[in-house]
Amino acid sequence: MKKEIVLALAAMSLVSSAALADEGVRFPPIDHAATLKECGTCHLAFPPQMLPGRSWEKLMSDLANHFGENAALDASARDDIANYLASHAADGPATKGGAKYIAGIAKDAMPIRITETPYWIGEHREIKADRFKDPKVKSKVNCTACHSTAGKGQFLEEDD
Repeated sequence: MKKEIVLALAAMSLVSSAALADEGVRFPPIDHAATLKECGTCHLAFPPQMLPGRSWEKLMSDLANHFGENAALDASARDDIANYLASHAADGPATKGGAKYIAGIAKDAMPIRITETPYWIGEHREIKADRFKDPKVKSKVNCTACHSTAGKGQFLEEDD
C-alpha cells in the first residue's frame, strides 16, 4: 500500500512539474535603470538570459546599426549596459540555469536575434507564422502582444 501511495505521489509530482513547465518562462525582472531606459524606450528590454554574453557584446559593439536603426549611446552608457547584459547573460556569472537558453548555439556563434535561437524557436514551434503578421502582434519581437507580463520577465502562456 505504501509503495502505491509513493508511486502515486511521484506521478502527481511529475504531472505538476510538466504543467508548470508548460506555463511559460520566468526571468528575473530587469532592475538595471540604464538598460530599462535606453533599451526599453524603443522595444521591450529583453532579458539578458536570452543570449550568451558574446552575443550581447556583438550587439552592443555596433549600436549605430541596430536592426536598421541608429541606437548609438555615449561610451559610458554603452559600457554600463554592456556590462549588465554580459554579467546577466545566459552564460554570465549572475545567471543560474542559463545553459538551457543557449543550448544548441555553437560555442563560436554570436546570434543577435533572440527569435533565431533554438530555445526561442522551440518555445514557439506551435505558433503559426501568420500569427506574427497579425496587426495586433506585428512581429516576432513584440513579446508583449502575446505575453502581457513580459516586461516583468514573465513569458507566460496566455489565452487569446
